[in-house]
Parts: sequence; structure tokens; C-alpha cells
Amino acid sequence: MHTRHLSTFFIFVFGALGGLLFGFDTGIISGASPLIESNFHLNVEQTGFITSSVLIGSSIGALSIGTLSDKFGRKRLLLVSSILFLLGSGLSMTASGFVSMVVARIILGFAVGSASALTPAYLAELADAPHRGSLGTMFQLMITLGILLAYVSNLGFLGHNLLGIRDWRWMLGSALIPAVLLFIGSLILPESPRFLVEKGKTEQAKEVLHDLRANTDEDPDKELADIEEVANQPKGGLRELFTFARPAVLVAIGLMFLQQLVGINSVIYFLPQVFIKGFGFAEGNAIWISVGIGIVNFLCTVLAYQIMDKFNRRTILLFGSIVMAVSIIILSILNFTLNVKAAAVPTMILIAIYIFGFAVSWGPICWLMLGEIFPLNVRGIGNSIGSAANWIGNFIVSQFFLVLLNAFHNNVGGPFAVFGFFAIVSIFFVIYAVPETRGKTLEEIEMEMRRGEDVKKAAN
Repeated sequence: MHTRHLSTFFIFVFGALGGLLFGFDTGIISGASPLIESNFHLNVEQTGFITSSVLIGSSIGALSIGTLSDKFGRKRLLLVSSILFLLGSGLSMTASGFVSMVVARIILGFAVGSASALTPAYLAELADAPHRGSLGTMFQLMITLGILLAYVSNLGFLGHNLLGIRDWRWMLGSALIPAVLLFIGSLILPESPRFLVEKGKTEQAKEVLHDLRANTDEDPDKELADIEEVANQPKGGLRELFTFARPAVLVAIGLMFLQQLVGINSVIYFLPQVFIKGFGFAEGNAIWISVGIGIVNFLCTVLAYQIMDKFNRRTILLFGSIVMAVSIIILSILNFTLNVKAAAVPTMILIAIYIFGFAVSWGPICWLMLGEIFPLNVRGIGNSIGSAANWIGNFIVSQFFLVLLNAFHNNVGGPFAVFGFFAIVSIFFVIYAVPETRGKTLEEIEMEMRRGEDVKKAAN
């Protein structure tokens, strides 16, 4: 398959479409769930389960896809996940009740989980070292664009039962459009050159690399030689995850858990409810707040795309941790000391600052580093573990947020104090645990880890 006719930009946009679907399918339910609840006469627990059933599917999808992608390749499994997106979107649009909706959402979850474990590794393996930061950030950029498009779709279809079909069915069905694009894309995208070398298909890998590096200053033949050197290292199989790759596993799990425990998804999933319950906003206004947050999130990720290759990853993470910690601790104190009317506007502003802190740093960098820090022969399974940690963290936060809000009598200060604590933990985690990966090839990062392990062995 010649990639010469495909521009590099096109390859990365299509490669990152999994991120768009990931954002779209997690964001779309916020506007659709109240309509589904009344249409199917569900109780609150059932509605909550419809929302979180995607997370169950995602954890399973993320965990199972890694070993498969190490075996069958990134490209084939992108194709599989696009088919799951098509199936899940179609079934959720046509669901006839609670059970069929949960089944559809779990299938969507498999797709979202697969995309979240596959895409960062695929993008990292296609990118050249100087641009890997910005190209890897495309995944997070697509997630935020997906969430924003989902909110727009919710607003657009709300109250319009076109052709006699209920509005929420149109909302959920609109996910079919990006799913079709991902399906077409995964037919024409190149296979990862690193996967090809790993499977002994060096000539194919060489072709793909020459096409990908045609307009860059990088030397594809040198890159190929480096990839071959790493691919020819003695294989420890899964054992590698627990020997020299163990630091990578711990960093991946730590980054992914903390990315969720600072509370970002509770803001994205439940912000309208916060302003309805906590501040007495009307429902229509609350949806607009979501759209506003979606726009802030997207624009700040565009900024992250611009700066990602100019600063060290650790520096950006520290900056983000400090901005998040300061803004949500102030938010928490204000909500415990001011009355509700006085706290509403400062709360909105502080949430926007918090989202800025997250979107330029922890949002993109966690997914980016997930694709960078694992050795080649366990990259798929390593990405799976990190991605599954993210979904488990996501599930915990989204399950307990409303419980926490209730425990503090709908005072937003309570849950945000908890998130503030984890934002402070994240500062120390970056300082003591996270390695710097900017400007290094994936092979250099791996060889450094191997040398570190050799030094340890020698010291023992």
C-alpha cells in the first residue's frame, strides 16, 4: 500500500479519528440521557447505568486490544474498532428499551476502549521525534472536538423529531458519520512501520517510513536501522512488563489514574447538573454552560498542539498541576465561605481556569506519553494497561461525584476539595516519577530504559 498519495497530515487526522469518536460517544449522552429517561420511563439508577455502561465496555475493550494489536497490527484493529463504532451507534439509535440500550452502549464502550488503547501508540509510531508531541496531541484534540460536536449535536436536534423519529435517536445516530470516516480511513491508512519491523517485514516498513518522512529533515534509513536494533533485542515477552518496563507501567498507571482523579470527567459529564442543583440554573442555560466549557477545552487543546514540541513534557505537566490545584482549591474555599448567589460567577471562571490548566497539560500529555514510554514488543499491551487504568479511574470518579455532591448538600466545594488534593499529589508524581521524552526517538527512550535496567542489575 503506497502512502505516497496520502499527505502526512491526512494520515494523522484519520489516525486520530478514534479520538473524535471517543469524545463524541462519551459527550453525546449528557444531552440525550434525560430524553431517554423520560421516553423509556427509567429511574435514576437505570439512567446512570446507561451512561456508565460505556465505561464498562471501554475497560474491557482497552484491556483486550493491546495483545491483539501486538499480534495482528495496529491497522487491522483500527478497522475492527471502526466496525464496532458503526454497530454500537446503529444499535443505540434504534434501541427499544433499557436492556437494548445498555447492550448498544457496552458495544460502543468496546469501540471507545479499543480506540483509546490503539490510537496513541499508532500515532506515536508514525510520527518523527521532533513532531511527535504535536502529532500525538492530535488524539486529545480530536477527543475535545468530539465532545464539542456532541454538545452541538445535542443542541441542534433537541426538540426536533425529524421524520417522526425522536430527537435523542438523531443525537445518538449522528455518531455514525465519524464512524464511517474511521472505517474508510482504516482501509487506506498505512500499517505502523515499527509493527512491520517487529514482524520481519522490513521492506514494507522502509517504504512506509520513506513516504512518511518525505517532507521532513529526518533520515528514514537511520530511523529504520534504530528500529531494527530495538526489534532485535532479546524478547522477554510479557515478562518485560514486570522487569525493565516496570517503571513505564507504573508511570502509565499513575499518569492515567491522576488524569481522572483531578476530576475532569465529572466536570464534563455533570457540569449542567452542578449548575442546576448547586446554583439553581434553568436547564437550558446549563446546557449552554457545557457548550462554553467544551469550547474552552477545545481551544486550550489547540494551544497545547502549538506548544507541545517547544517545552519539556515534565514542565508542561507541572504547570498544569499547579494551575489546577490553585484554581480548584480557591473554588472549594469560595463555595464553603460565600453564599450560592455570590459563588456562581467566580465558580464558572475558576472552572474555566481549571480546564485551561488540564487541557494544555494533563489532557494531551498523558495519552502522548502512553504511546512513548513502552518498549516496542510490549507497546500494545502496555498501552492497554494504561488505557484501562484511565477507564477505571473515570468510572470511579463519575460514579462517586454525584454521591459526594449529595454528601456535601449540593455544595460543589466538597467534591472539588477532593480533586484539589489529587491535583497536589500530581505535582509530586511529576517531580519524582515521570521521565522526560521530548525530542527523543521511541528507540532512544527504550534504549535508555534498557540501560537503566542493566545498571540496576550491575549494582545488585
